[in-house]
Amino acid sequence: MHRPDSRPPAALAEHAADQLAFIRDTMVRAGRFTAVSGSGMIGTGVVGVVAAVLSPRMSSPMQWFLLWLGAAAAAITVSLTAVARKARRSGQSLRAGPARTFALAFAPPLAAGALLTAALAVAGHWSLMPGTWLLCYGAAVVSGGAFSVRAVPVLGSVLVLLGAVTLFAPIAAQAWLLGAGFGAAHLLFGLFIVRYHGG
Repeated sequence: MHRPDSRPPAALAEHAADQLAFIRDTMVRAGRFTAVSGSGMIGTGVVGVVAAVLSPRMSSPMQWFLLWLGAAAAAITVSLTAVARKARRSGQSLRAGPARTFALAFAPPLAAGALLTAALAVAGHWSLMPGTWLLCYGAAVVSGGAFSVRAVPVLGSVLVLLGAVTLFAPIAAQAWLLGAGFGAAHLLFGLFIVRYHGG
């Protein structure tokens, strides 16, 4: 025979509140990060196309390297600004829940890419950088994208594939492959996200 719970009402209410808080936190953590901005991707794509067009005109590997570092800084600024704007509009926090999970998955491959870039620069292996950048950034997008809309990990997979090709491509083709990854792919996926996922 079922025995009624002998705890006082106050204890039962506290227990129920704890259970609801746990369920809510679990649902937030399991949710998708939907503030990935299509307009931010388009802006990033424009920066990537410009850098790809200018890079063959650089007179030294160091100038080429600085051009792409500047392009990366510009793209990060554009993307983060657009993500923050979209998150504000949708009421999504960038410090907790899906955004935090996305960031924790996204950051390690980027950190690996930064360390590999520094090591390649010290060794003077400039021709290995484009493939490394596409691979590491693509891995970051796949990892973070597992907690976002489906188009994001698909973009990451495209970047990883381009990175693998770029590692073994002739130097003359690398600027075009960088432009395809950081430029054209971002433009196309950005337009898709704007159309189907609210900007």
